[in-house]
Amino acid sequence: MIRINQIKILHDEERHMDNDELRSLLLKKTAKLLRVNTDNIDKLEIMRHSIDARKKPEIYHIYMVDVFLKGLKDEAVLKKCRDKNASVTKKVKYDFVKQIGLDKETLTKKAEDVNSSDKDRIVIVGAGPAGLFAGYMLVQNGFKPLVLERGCDVDKRTEIVEHFWKTGELDTRCNVQFGEGGAGTFSDGKLNTMVKDKDGRGRKALEIFVENGAPIDIMYDAKPHIGTDILRNVVRNMRQQIIKWGGEVRFEACVTDVLLDDNNAVKAVVVNGGETIACSNIILSIGHSARDTFYMLKDRRVDMSPKPFAVGFRVEHPQSLINLSQYGIENPKELSAAPYKLTATTESGRGVYSFCMCPGGYVVNASSEEGRLAVNGMSYSDRAGKNANSAIIITVDPKDFGSDDVLSGVEFQRRLEEKAYNLGKGKIPVEYYGDFKRSVTGDNSEFDDTYKKNEPSMRGDYTFADVHTILSDDLNQAFVEGMEKFGRTIKGYNCDGALVSGVESRTSSPVRINRDENGQSVNIKGIYPCGEGAGYAGGIMSAAMDGMKIAEMVVANI
Repeated sequence: MIRINQIKILHDEERHMDNDELRSLLLKKTAKLLRVNTDNIDKLEIMRHSIDARKKPEIYHIYMVDVFLKGLKDEAVLKKCRDKNASVTKKVKYDFVKQIGLDKETLTKKAEDVNSSDKDRIVIVGAGPAGLFAGYMLVQNGFKPLVLERGCDVDKRTEIVEHFWKTGELDTRCNVQFGEGGAGTFSDGKLNTMVKDKDGRGRKALEIFVENGAPIDIMYDAKPHIGTDILRNVVRNMRQQIIKWGGEVRFEACVTDVLLDDNNAVKAVVVNGGETIACSNIILSIGHSARDTFYMLKDRRVDMSPKPFAVGFRVEHPQSLINLSQYGIENPKELSAAPYKLTATTESGRGVYSFCMCPGGYVVNASSEEGRLAVNGMSYSDRAGKNANSAIIITVDPKDFGSDDVLSGVEFQRRLEEKAYNLGKGKIPVEYYGDFKRSVTGDNSEFDDTYKKNEPSMRGDYTFADVHTILSDDLNQAFVEGMEKFGRTIKGYNCDGALVSGVESRTSSPVRINRDENGQSVNIKGIYPCGEGAGYAGGIMSAAMDGMKIAEMVVANI
């Protein structure tokens, strides 16, 4: 197989093409580059698509393709064409059986033994991406796990969340954080990750998304996303498939305790404070907001440690401003709303960066506890909202938390969320960046009202308030320093009319549930910390990949 990078097509040329015409053009360009006839190409597979707007407003589509030849040898063709963008490569295909080092017959026997014994049952705690993908891989290979999700199924959950956004009446059992699909269900549905994919888990995860209703273009888009609307359908379909293949999924089933035997090994879980379910293996994919579960694990002396994360605010701009900066066009035709990624380091050494950027999206009230308020970003698949928003966050670590306790990061988050709740009286507090900056720096310059009419795009009620009072002075200074630097990258980013809302406190887990090289808790046999809540992932895709990895380890260790 030959892989070819950097096949360029001008946007003005491609935007008039349908899929068949595009593939025909790629075939011709590939044949010309390799100096072969199109008839010598048996199959062409698009592996990656990205946008190059460095010469804006002249925009190019950049493709990477894999080519399978017939009647010719790859090495001979490469030697003849001498193109630096072409190389012989081998496709990595994920194989669950090979990953755990067993043959199919042994795996089948192992699954039969586990399925026939209640005490050996595999329990998955949490139906976010990590839990769903762990369950999917297990049932696909003959195991029948029990998935316990504290929140509701995605349809009931959507109704509850919409009701909360309209009325402010919070359901602490089921909300933006808890329920089928995890926190990512009400997000932008981004499916890119920085995790290396040497074993093919990432591509397999994308295939599973497509099998369950996601569009095929996520297989090759450089920045794939499906939006909250499609993601809800995908997680529902995955759950139905898990059940069809023999697994069990239970909602409104919160694990409130873990029971251990005399050897410090798992023997059961307790659900909703009453029901006891025997098991010897728990995949603990609880999500980053399961604070009560963290405290239960602390009481059970499960080895954990505080970890750095980041806090900050959601920042909104008109999407047209971002489009103009990224594409050179305010309203580009046939191009999706433009994204961005920004990073800076302050003079004090703190990192400030954009996180979970949502083109054409909404800021949402993502609270899960009474008297506390957190925000997140969300968009639909069309990304058609009038505003772009992103978290602009500042790194914090245990020395900022005010305590040496293992869960000091949780209490740090809670204090910030209580401030935000009280400031907005339960509504999302919002402040113009110009007012925020002047309050932090003492600047008395006149407010530039170029974007004063910029209005929030939000799900949940909001109110204008002194958002600059939520974080400490040093974090506010870092935020302003970062915003001013970002204004040199994206013209207008630091405009007075940008909207700042808070608090963005759930960027990642404030704790790591430590695990060994076999995936188990370092001190409790049978507990497998997994995904974002356990501190081993940072988004939908990395959580899904970690769920697959832990599923392999559970089977290998049984």
